[in-house]
Amino acid sequence: MLPGGRRRVCKAVNLSATGVFLRTTSLGLRKGQRVELAFAINLGVVTKLHRRTAIVAHVSGGGTGLLMETHAVR
Repeated sequence: MLPGGRRRVCKAVNLSATGVFLRTTSLGLRKGQRVELAFAINLGVVTKLHRRTAIVAHVSGGGTGLLMETHAVR
């Protein structure tokens, strides 16, 4: 979920405990903005839904890098 309540489905191409890189077109985000993430992780028989708050770490032509808020330096 983006600031202002907008929702957007994106493809995570690199996911770890500390962050995620989303392959996207422009989301209109700036470094330092907070977003709410909801993503499903398929574990074979079970799919788990995870929700996290993240901070925009960088924006490039190929996507957006997000740092999970628990790992963000303030």
